[in-house]
Amino acid sequence: MSKELDSNLIWKIGMGIVAFVILISINPCVIIPAGHRGVVLNFGAVSDKVLSEGLHMRVPVMQSIEEVDVRVKKSETKCEAASKDLQNITSIIAVNYHLREDKVNELYKNVGMYYESTIIDPAVQEVVKAVTARYTATELITLREQVSTLIKESLETRLSKYFILIDDFSIKDFQFSATFTKAIEAKQEAEQLALKAERDLQRYKIEAEQKIATARAEAESLRLKNISVTPLMIQLNAIEKWDGKLPQYMLSGNTIPFLNIK
Repeated sequence: MSKELDSNLIWKIGMGIVAFVILISINPCVIIPAGHRGVVLNFGAVSDKVLSEGLHMRVPVMQSIEEVDVRVKKSETKCEAASKDLQNITSIIAVNYHLREDKVNELYKNVGMYYESTIIDPAVQEVVKAVTARYTATELITLREQVSTLIKESLETRLSKYFILIDDFSIKDFQFSATFTKAIEAKQEAEQLALKAERDLQRYKIEAEQKIATARAEAESLRLKNISVTPLMIQLNAIEKWDGKLPQYMLSGNTIPFLNIK
């Protein structure tokens, strides 16, 4: 009797282990991690259902789940374009983007998981070429913020139909040909020299005006001095110094003054 019980117990344990192995192998449960969404495939066909984060059940054999990252990602694309005045331009465009969470199944069905190389990079290339062709090389420098905004808006419009959303956009590097760069440097140097010459001219002008003003002041001072030294001024100066006594003249051998006017 005990042998039969032992046999039944062993059989049940064995069946339980087999059932567990089968359950694990068919994997009826799926966990979608944070920052991801699950695309449900029914015998390989993309379903309209998108799984959110967490634990979900699936039909074994029939259904498979593809995880899609919907967090913000960064893509960098090297672009070569020409300006309106046919100057060669090389730039590196950095794009921060994320996928529209409720439409990852459509992206998976129509584009696949290699959307950076098939959608984003070509779109950046074409948009940059189209926008830079509207501006001259000088305008691309002076209106860089406007150009950046236009590229971003054009790129948003182009990628939105693939359910790719732009979070941030920047032009990391924007270089012109060596010839144009030297021309820009020469122009800036000429402008700096012209500004210095203008400042020197202003300084010389101010110094000359100061010298003229000083000379005029000295001339005016000398003129006033010359006017003050006149016979009348000499007489007035002598009167100011006179003590009120007239000179007395004596005859020799005579004590009677020749002139004594009081």
